[in-house]
Amino acid sequence: MTDQVIQTISAVLVSIAFCLLYFAGSNFVLDKIVHLPIGSKNSRDMLRTSVRPWLFIAPALLLLGTYLVYPLFETFRLSFYDATGEQFVGLANFRWVFVDQNFLLTIRNNFMWLLVVPAAATALGLVVAVLADRVWWGGFAKSMVFMPMAISFVGASVIWKFVYDFRGPESDQIGILNAIVMGMGFQPQAWVTIPFWNNFFLMAILIWIQTGFAMVILSAALRGVPNETIEAARIDGASELQIFFEIMVPQVMSTILVVWTTITITVLKVFDIVMAMTGGQWDTSVLGNLMYDWMFRGGGDYGRSSTLAMVLMFAVVPVMAFNIRRFRTEEAQR
Repeated sequence: MTDQVIQTISAVLVSIAFCLLYFAGSNFVLDKIVHLPIGSKNSRDMLRTSVRPWLFIAPALLLLGTYLVYPLFETFRLSFYDATGEQFVGLANFRWVFVDQNFLLTIRNNFMWLLVVPAAATALGLVVAVLADRVWWGGFAKSMVFMPMAISFVGASVIWKFVYDFRGPESDQIGILNAIVMGMGFQPQAWVTIPFWNNFFLMAILIWIQTGFAMVILSAALRGVPNETIEAARIDGASELQIFFEIMVPQVMSTILVVWTTITITVLKVFDIVMAMTGGQWDTSVLGNLMYDWMFRGGGDYGRSSTLAMVLMFAVVPVMAFNIRRFRTEEAQR
């Protein structure tokens, strides 16, 4: 454990030192080049101004190109090849995904995640944002709701493993959910092994995490709703529910859509929770898990795993495009 901590600290220090050395060295070289008696002073100043930003973003562009752009094109290429990545098979892999039973199961599961998690997390975040502002301990409540955002998906899954824990019908139960069930006079259950319903138990983990994100964004948006409008509605006899649904929600609808699409992208890429909780067993597999299984289990299949990765990308891109287009529309209206 100590060695791992030392290695981590060393890696951080070396990275920081490298960044400082790079930026100091590149700026030094740029200044030396610019001070050469070449051209006019104005042209040299313009050169310095135009080149310096590229010095700062060059490492990021290099890393993005190496670890994002190149793998994207390589994955797309491999989706047209066989398991070894050597023989061209055309669209055979794409035809396979639409007849494979495991793929159809994962599509069903992903569709359920898309229906439930973004809607539930956004709705809960909005409700908490509204209610927390009405009590004196609202700041503490918001902190508690937001705290799961600081936990990794794997860490959250470990926590919820104790919530759903099952030790057998004759054993002492340590799972909170089974303790509640037994307190009500029912039998304990192995919750994550119950087909179909276990998907909702896994969804609860992501909802628990993302509600804090939705709450923070929507809370900031709600502060932009004019108090005069709300007070006028109260004077006119509107109930609190009417104010919420007919005044607050319409005025923050654009923010609600942004939160919803952001959580949707997270849901489409979900992998950690399912892997940590069930490993994709008991009909809980999603696209990320199926892609992982085809790539890293049973010898690996470059073609089919790459095809699944492309299907996942094709599902994410429209949502991202919608989010970006809406953001640009809002910017243009300001």
